[in-house]
Amino acid sequence: MTGFARRECQGAWGTLTCELRTVNHRYLEVSLRLPEELKSLDNDMRQTIGAALRRGKVDANFYLKSAASAPRALQLNTALLDELLARATDVAQRIPNAAPLDPLELMRWPGVISEAELDAAPILAAAVELLREALGELHETRCREGQRIRELLLARCTALRAQIEAVKARLPEVAQRLRERIIERIGQLGVAPDAERLEQELVMYAHKMDVDEELDRLAGHLDEVAAVLDSSEPAGRRLDFLMQELNREANTLSSKSQDAETTRAAVDMKVIIEQMREQVQNVE
Repeated sequence: MTGFARRECQGAWGTLTCELRTVNHRYLEVSLRLPEELKSLDNDMRQTIGAALRRGKVDANFYLKSAASAPRALQLNTALLDELLARATDVAQRIPNAAPLDPLELMRWPGVISEAELDAAPILAAAVELLREALGELHETRCREGQRIRELLLARCTALRAQIEAVKARLPEVAQRLRERIIERIGQLGVAPDAERLEQELVMYAHKMDVDEELDRLAGHLDEVAAVLDSSEPAGRRLDFLMQELNREANTLSSKSQDAETTRAAVDMKVIIEQMREQVQNVE
């Protein structure tokens, strides 16, 4: 299910931003990008996202902008400096009239001066809370979209039920027209049919072309779709399965049809089911 959320917080360490984007996907796939200061949270954040979302491709990005007013303190590696001074003294004793040491040159030596490590604890705590807030906002946007999709699916279920009822209403007429057509063809052959045998053949033919069972299963699947949409449990995969079943029954109805109107209705059903299937891909 598609959705977007953005949260931002500030502290003495700077500004931290969290952005979440989700798009349709059959399974849950999380792409997480963290600044170096938050790398230790990678596994915990993935678990938090996995607990909140069941389906979809998730892009989670964190951005940290350090505060310009809070430069890090410089640290002096005294042990390394003492070692450098001792070695410099050894060298100076071997070189007559050597120039005095320049302190700035010593400070440029790798490792002598370094920035103090940033206290990551406040940033880590802020990042965890920011992710929870962003997931809450994302949940709200996805719920709004979910409600819209639910209404669309229910509207299409209503349209399918109307098609089912229309086909059912035509069944007696279709059976009668089938009977008349067979009798007419026999009459064109100039043969007097055996009444008992004719009735047997008509019953067998009508049974072969009977679509009551398919119509009942279509209606049953639509009842299940409505029940799933009213459930508080994740519905995406179950709806996927129901769309397959609906499409299977509509195909069978089309293949059994001996009536142009019924065939048209079956085609219209498949169009509606395909529209539903596309919407179901957005459902968690």
